[in-house]
Amino acid sequence: MKNIFVKKSFLYTIFIVFMLVSCKKEIEKISDTIKDTTSSITETEEAEKDSVKKDSVIQKESMPPAMQEDGFYNAFIFPKDKKLKDSLFGIFNKKYTEKERYAIYALNRLDAKNKWNADTLVVPAKIDTTLMEYSPFPMQLDVLSPVKKFVVFSYPIQAYGVYSNGTLVKWGPTSMGKKAAKTKTGLTFANWKKKLAISTVSSEWKLPYNFNIFNTDGIGWHQYDLPGYPASHSCLRLLLKDAQWLYGYADTWVLNPGGATTKAKGTAVLVYGDYGWGKRKPWRKLLNDPNANSVSVEEMTKMIEPNIEKILKEQDNREKVVDSIKAAKAILEQMPEDPKTQAP
Repeated sequence: MKNIFVKKSFLYTIFIVFMLVSCKKEIEKISDTIKDTTSSITETEEAEKDSVKKDSVIQKESMPPAMQEDGFYNAFIFPKDKKLKDSLFGIFNKKYTEKERYAIYALNRLDAKNKWNADTLVVPAKIDTTLMEYSPFPMQLDVLSPVKKFVVFSYPIQAYGVYSNGTLVKWGPTSMGKKAAKTKTGLTFANWKKKLAISTVSSEWKLPYNFNIFNTDGIGWHQYDLPGYPASHSCLRLLLKDAQWLYGYADTWVLNPGGATTKAKGTAVLVYGDYGWGKRKPWRKLLNDPNANSVSVEEMTKMIEPNIEKILKEQDNREKVVDSIKAAKAILEQMPEDPKTQAP
């Protein structure tokens, strides 16, 4: 009986051991299956990530390399290689009309002649050929409401603005004095003008639509090359169309008989600030911030307010002088002509 019990106990023990070993193998098998599944999922995810990366690279490479679109302003980038640059300018010329190209160059302080200086052009997403949509100057300045005509030149952003009774009527690019020959700053007044002046620096330099604003210094605005940075010998360079427009807009001085002294001053002109020499061109900052070049109403008002009394005084004086000249001419026109002496 005892032997039978021992045999049963032994068999029972073997059975339990067998079951434990089987369970362990099953657990290991399940664990391996889970690992394989996890590994498979991870590999699939990695493959998908690689696929996304590859797709994004393909998409990026398929975009035109000349244009980087960032928002309100985009960058049209030109390579250094001349052939490639010529080719991209061909694309640029097809993409934009002549008027649009003119506006883009103006925004970059360039003229068509000097477009080759550009390695990058700041291009608005929407082209406004009048440039007014991109004005760095405020559209309205209450401080100038009583001022009939006012011209401002900004050294920091290389731009000019024109106000009539406080309303901005025009703005555009300029190239002012280079670092070695800075343009004089401060309040001044338009003096004399000449359709074609000859530079005092070199007789070879012809200056169309020259309008003097600092007489003793020989400084004025006129048409000349706009290379995309301050490059003049103190004068204020303009595009031809802008020089023509300002030539007809601004008022000249009125001289006393003999021309030695001034009887009345011309249009008020304010030249202010300084350029960020050696720094990034101000208009390039528009790519990151469309308001980077904006001059606030507060900033403009702060500059103009100390001068407003003088501006209005000179404006009133000029109106009186002009009125008196007109009255004198009217009287002369009404006077009878001298009787002609008849021959006997």
